[in-house]
Amino acid sequence: MKVLTVTTASLVMDGTQAMASPAATETAGLGLGAIVFIAFVAMMILFQLVPGLTMFFRIFKGIFSTEAERRAKEAAKNNRTSL
Repeated sequence: MKVLTVTTASLVMDGTQAMASPAATETAGLGLGAIVFIAFVAMMILFQLVPGLTMFFRIFKGIFSTEAERRAKEAAKNNRTSL
């Protein structure tokens, strides 16, 4: 137990010293992993945005369309004959 405590304490001390060094604050930009992650999140947002907007506009259209228009469209759809 004492060995585990000493090992953990030494790792924490070394980590905090490394993070406090000036070299640790100078980064060269985003890494490949960060770019892939950001691109993945952006693609998820885009692929969810298009169907969401489509559904929103259809709901909006359904709220403000008249009942007569709906019945006329339904009647035209039912009156079609197949060959």
